[in-house]
Amino acid sequence: MSTATETAETIIFRDGQLDLLDQTKLPTELTRLVCTNIEQAHDAIRRLVVRGAPAIGIAAAYGVLLQGRDADRQAFGEAMDYLATSRPTAVNLFWAMDRMRDVMNSHDDDATLYERLHREAVTIHDEDRRMCRSIGANGAALIQGCRNVLTHCNAGGLATSMWGTALAPIYHMHEQGKAPHVFADETRPLLQGARLTAWELSQAGVAVTVLTDSMSGGLMRCGKVDAVIVGADRIAANGDAANKIGTYPLAVLAKYHNIPFYVAAPTNTFDLKLPAGDQIPIEQRHRDEVARPGGVQFVPDAADVINPAFDVTPAELIDAIVTEKGVIRSPTTETVGQHFAN
Repeated sequence: MSTATETAETIIFRDGQLDLLDQTKLPTELTRLVCTNIEQAHDAIRRLVVRGAPAIGIAAAYGVLLQGRDADRQAFGEAMDYLATSRPTAVNLFWAMDRMRDVMNSHDDDATLYERLHREAVTIHDEDRRMCRSIGANGAALIQGCRNVLTHCNAGGLATSMWGTALAPIYHMHEQGKAPHVFADETRPLLQGARLTAWELSQAGVAVTVLTDSMSGGLMRCGKVDAVIVGADRIAANGDAANKIGTYPLAVLAKYHNIPFYVAAPTNTFDLKLPAGDQIPIEQRHRDEVARPGGVQFVPDAADVINPAFDVTPAELIDAIVTEKGVIRSPTTETVGQHFAN
């Protein structure tokens, strides 16, 4: 079994250039954007050419290298600071920049600094591939026997380097010929579920049905959803999880209908410095994404628009968090702490 993104890889770094699958053009165009400087990499992350917390971290790590082989320590540091301003919520971005900065600060030989930073970026990329497989195996145990699994936004191969997080258990089961049917919320306003999740699952041969975000409750009431699994962009120390806007009401609906609600994310998505989710910074995006989707005006100019990219789901609504290390059931500050201690 191969996923769509194994033939159209999300992130490639070669010949000193950052080559990205342009996710703003999917599903109608399979095109790539090549970045040759950090300004282009910053813009690609900000515009969602590359998106998904793990993929953002990988792209930013490679983006640092766009300063060039002859760049000095100061230039690399400035690149890290600049790339960290591209998106405010996904903690993997800052985690990746911290790793690159630690390497820079601990490496004394300026003549080989580029090679050492390049090696660290490749390591981050390789670790992500292993993470995807581990989350797939750990999460599959939670959804065994489910006929229909609902997901929100895109937390698949397009959001990482391989299988993704929320979709990794689906791909793991698909590899064994046992994948459940997937309901994919459209995920308004940018339709990552309809454009991206449905594309990559259908390319991989997984049965997928797209629904508008407002249909989820009705499907649950009719008994057509056995589990919900989503990704995350930042998870606080108590298990509160920030994910694409619309995730919180989905969790409330799942709790009301007694349907298990799972979050899948690597341990580098946790921000243990934040005790609770209320402290997670929420990105506010441009009004045109709501008012003029695809350049077509739907909202009158005199009307205000609110466009937060994420909301926060309290840990009490989450049945389990799946990481590459295992499963945190009924997440709390204590159980999250134990997971990291182990």
